[in-house]
Amino acid sequence: MLREFKQFLLRGNVVDLAVGVVVGAAFTAVVTALVSGLLTPLIAAIVKVPDFSELSFTINESQFLYGNFINALISFLLSATAIFFFVVKPMNMLVSAARKQPPADPTTKKCGECLSQIPLAATRCAFCTQPVA
Repeated sequence: MLREFKQFLLRGNVVDLAVGVVVGAAFTAVVTALVSGLLTPLIAAIVKVPDFSELSFTINESQFLYGNFINALISFLLSATAIFFFVVKPMNMLVSAARKQPPADPTTKKCGECLSQIPLAATRCAFCTQPVA
């Protein structure tokens, strides 16, 4: 039983998942710092309202704190924007640049008579038997 547990723990998937969780946690800290330390104060400087948490209304002695929702929504939008422009877009550009390969040299040509695809080295079409230059 211990041998099976050891095999389970040392599988590539479990180790990869553990590394992904740790890197994800570290990346979360970076994005949170970017949003709370740079983007939110920038918006506060433009809008002149740094915090919406005090906004609320009352109905039948029940207080609705819609300002907290606005803060959470702004934080989510800023986080999503930061991730998109600073992670997703650069990664997409890197992946597309890596995938671009020069087109392969052609290995066939068209017969001028019957328009069939024939090998480049052919001197006669295999389909219509016409000589090919």
